[in-house]
Amino acid sequence: MKIILFANTDWYLYNFRRSLALGAQAAGHNVLLVSPPGPYGQKLIELGLRWTPAPMDRRSLNPLREAALLRWLFGLVRAEQADIVHGFTIKCVVYGALAARLAGLARVNAVAGMGYVFISDELKARLLRPIVRSLMRLALGGCRARLVLQNEDDVALFINSGLAAPENIRLIPGSGVDCGRFAPSTGARSRNFTVVLASRMLWDKGVREFIEAAKALKGEGRVIRFILAGTPDPGNPATISEQVLDEWHASGLVEWLGHCDDMARLFAEANVVALPSYREGLPKSLIEAAACGCALVTSNVPGCNSVVTDGVDGLIVPVRSSAGLARAIARLQDDPPLALRLGEAARAKAIREYDERIIVARTIAVYEELATSN
Repeated sequence: MKIILFANTDWYLYNFRRSLALGAQAAGHNVLLVSPPGPYGQKLIELGLRWTPAPMDRRSLNPLREAALLRWLFGLVRAEQADIVHGFTIKCVVYGALAARLAGLARVNAVAGMGYVFISDELKARLLRPIVRSLMRLALGGCRARLVLQNEDDVALFINSGLAAPENIRLIPGSGVDCGRFAPSTGARSRNFTVVLASRMLWDKGVREFIEAAKALKGEGRVIRFILAGTPDPGNPATISEQVLDEWHASGLVEWLGHCDDMARLFAEANVVALPSYREGLPKSLIEAAACGCALVTSNVPGCNSVVTDGVDGLIVPVRSSAGLARAIARLQDDPPLALRLGEAARAKAIREYDERIIVARTIAVYEELATSN
């Protein structure tokens, strides 16, 4: 088969889907990766993958620009004589699926989290919501479409809202993790109790709650390193400015590392990895941290509570609660055997459920299912 993987950034393709692309290619399929231009496109090419830039502006609402993008995608899938278009994130799902449907192709649509339009209470998000829902119904419909979701809550949401038929939904938990590279450290973790939040620097990842928890715990006189790892995302309306991040770093409240090339090393040295997000598909930072044997703390929202079972392989806290987050971090600092036990259970779950070989095989099986149903 010829498969097109379409995402809203080349960074996403490189960090989240390169194992899928390489696995599909190794299985004999012809894979083309498509995204707006960026530095990771060349990295994908250096891995032996095909990649092409798309004339896409993630934040654009200009009807002419969006129509031009849809025409470009339609021309691409026709010129490539593709068999399947696999879109990631809501905008790429809608546009990729519409182009594929117009061309009479099979389509796989992966919605990894509901995104700004469905999470935010801002006026723009509320106005866009019904429009996006209508487009998604059009894009996701038909017998030649499969919708890949990452958690049971999203499955129920899409079925109950009429956005997708149950028989067309496939539940695949995330994009997988290399449990060989992401593994517990052979040495000791950091001597200073260290808590890491690794994500794009967006407010809806719970960064505000992380900062408030750091203030509260340091105000109690606790010695804890709080680390933010990740960069702002100018294409997302919920992004946090570099100025704000620099101010937090300069104050000594947290250490902002920015982009981190070696997340396996960072997680292997951390005592706790926290993600107090407002909603996720299936957060890759949590499953990478789990594979490294970290104690996990996350919020009781879809996606996050799929990775962590409270008291078994991590701790669950109320969403948007800096006080709950602070209590959980303090509990783990005060009870090292608990932190160790939770981290060991998290590692075992990562190997059992989230190893990238399992995820890639299940995704390729969806492609093959569509191919045989033609």
